[in-house]
Amino acid sequence: MIKIRLSRKGIKKKPFYQIIVTDSRNPRDGRFIEKLGYFNPFNPKKNCKEKIIKFNKNRIDFWLSKGAVLSKRVHSLIK
Repeated sequence: MIKIRLSRKGIKKKPFYQIIVTDSRNPRDGRFIEKLGYFNPFNPKKNCKEKIIKFNKNRIDFWLSKGAVLSKRVHSLIK
């Protein structure tokens, strides 16, 4: 099954996440088909609690039409 989910990157205690398309059998940070965007829960600007999220809506719609499934976290982020 093809899934759209998050892949963890960054350093210890300061992660950021890539929104990727992958086979559900692959490990979280393993091989992926396409990178669709990113999510950074820690804004680099000081004293700014706003989270940064960027993604390609057209490509997400394309993969959903091909039968991909969103993970719970990605679904809540792109609402």
